[in-house]
Amino acid sequence: MKKENQEPYVMLKDDKKIKVSDLTPKQQYLHSQLLDLSNQESRLQFQLDQIRASKSVFEQSFLDSTKEQAEEILESETQTVGES
Repeated sequence: MKKENQEPYVMLKDDKKIKVSDLTPKQQYLHSQLLDLSNQESRLQFQLDQIRASKSVFEQSFLDSTKEQAEEILESETQTVGES
């Protein structure tokens, strides 16, 4: 059985459906703007997730390197004190 192409509709807050073709030109424009903004929001959230993950890796790498440097400094100070 073939599915008939259903016309796109807008779901309102009170659970009412309105066909996009039944909207006024201004409402169709606003609806298109809202759809585009939702898509942009999703893309930005996706990018932000990637940025946060990358930032976490760099932060951990920075912390690891400072820990290594601190250990080297402590080690050299201990050797200097032992030599005195």
